[in-house]
Amino acid sequence: MIHQIGKYILIIGAILLIIGLILYFFGSKFSWFGNLPGDIHIKREQFVFYAPITSMILLSLFLSFIVWLFSKIRF
Repeated sequence: MIHQIGKYILIIGAILLIIGLILYFFGSKFSWFGNLPGDIHIKREQFVFYAPITSMILLSLFLSFIVWLFSKIRF
């Protein structure tokens, strides 16, 4: 049981490392993320409200696909 948890933690760590490296080296290529149509941004004098609805739906679809893919591949 402990070995299984350790393996999952290592896999998650490797995935986070890869994502971090991609964002570090190619972060300027993702400037569109958070500025999609449907992302709400209200700016007033002393008030700022930002709700990235479309970006979060897109991220949710991507992560759901990754989880589905991992559920099909048994480690």
